[in-house]
Amino acid sequence: MEQRRVVITGQGTINPLGQSVAQTYDAMREGKCGIGPLEFQDVDRLSIRIGGQIKDYSAEAHFNRQQIALYDRYTQFTLLASREAIAQSGLVFHGALSQRAGVVLGTSGGGMTTLDDNYRTVYEEGKNRVHPFVVPKLMNNAAASHVSMENNLKGPSFTVATACASSNHAMGQAFQMVRSGMSDVMITGGSESMLCFGGIKAWEGLRVMSKSACRPFSADRNGMVQGEGAGVFVFEEYEHARARGAEIIAEIIGFAMTSDAADIVMPSKQGAARAIAGAMTDAQINPEDVCYINAHGTGTTANDKTECAAVADVFGHHANDLMMSSTKSMHGHLIGGTGAVELLACTLALTQGVVAPTIGYTEADPECALDVVPNEARDADVNIALSNAFAFGGLNAVLALRKV
Repeated sequence: MEQRRVVITGQGTINPLGQSVAQTYDAMREGKCGIGPLEFQDVDRLSIRIGGQIKDYSAEAHFNRQQIALYDRYTQFTLLASREAIAQSGLVFHGALSQRAGVVLGTSGGGMTTLDDNYRTVYEEGKNRVHPFVVPKLMNNAAASHVSMENNLKGPSFTVATACASSNHAMGQAFQMVRSGMSDVMITGGSESMLCFGGIKAWEGLRVMSKSACRPFSADRNGMVQGEGAGVFVFEEYEHARARGAEIIAEIIGFAMTSDAADIVMPSKQGAARAIAGAMTDAQINPEDVCYINAHGTGTTANDKTECAAVADVFGHHANDLMMSSTKSMHGHLIGGTGAVELLACTLALTQGVVAPTIGYTEADPECALDVVPNEARDADVNIALSNAFAFGGLNAVLALRKV
C-alpha cells in the first residue's frame, strides 16, 4: 500500500520570543534574544540566574480560576499553542473525524512548577496537606489529556518523554500514525516549563549551564541556557487537507530515531549521524537536496562539535554548502518542548525563505567549521529542511520537511 502524505495545516506557539507564531517569526527574522534575568521565588539561591523566560504572561488572561487550579504552567502553554494551531487549521473535531484524530506531545519535566511548589509547601512550610489536584496537575500526560478534552480528540493520545528529543519523537510518532492510516489528523509538538528553583537547581549540578549567554558553535561558548514554552502543530493527511481546501504550510517527508547506546550524557557522533541519514532515507532524498538544518546546537562544547562532526560525516562535501543554525541562541533550550519551537524555524525557512540565525556568535571554532548563519538571518530559497534533536540518554530524533 502506498504511504500517505502528511502535511502541516496549523501551528501555534508561546515561547520567549513571542506569544504567537507571527511574533516568533518576526523575532527569528530580527535575531532577537529572548534570554534574560530569571524572575521567580528563591532565584537568589541559584548560581544560574538567566533563562528564556516568558515575560508579560498572565494565566488569568487565558484561563478561569478552576482551570488554573488544574493546569500546570506547561499545560497552560500547550493549550494556548494548540488553540492557535487548531484555529489556523480550521478543523472542528466531531463525528467520525474526532475518532480519527488524536494528540501526541513531548515533555521532559511535565508539571515541574507544580512539583516545586508542593515540595516547598510540605518541606519548607511544614504543611501536611496539598491540593487534591496535585497529581493530575503534575503528570506528564496532563497537557495531552487536556488538549484531547478541549478539542474532542478521541483517537490515539499520549505523551512522549525522551528528555531533549521529546518533541521530535512525539512529532515523529504523529507523522507515522497519519502516514500509516492510523489517524487522519494528529495534534502534536511539545512543551516545557522547568524555570523554577528546583528545576534550575537540579540542572546546575550537571555543570553544563552558562551564566552569561547561549553561544552555539562559537569558540567561546560556555554552556546551555534553559527556556520555556510550547510549540504545537496540526499534522494532517494530504488528501484530507486538500479536499477541504486547507492552507498547507509544509510537508513532513521523513523521520528517523536512533539510540547511541553509549553514555547517559555524552553525545555520540555515530548515533546522531545515523538519525540524520535515516531521516533522509525515509524521505527518499539525497544529501544534496537538503538546504537547511535546524541544529540541536545547545551551546555546550561536547554537543556542538559532535553535531558538526556528524553532519560533516553524513553530507561530505555538501556540508560546506548547507546552512545550519541553532535558534536556542535566541529562545534557550526548552528541553522536552525545544524541538517543537525549533520546527518553526524550519517552517519559516520553507514558507518565507528566511533562515533564522545563530546569535551570540563571536569567534570561529575549527571543530564547528560549518555555515552556522552567524548573528543575522539570511534570505534563501529553502526547499528541504531537517530538524535535529539529540537528547541525554543518547536518544536521537530527526525530522525532514519539504516546501509545498
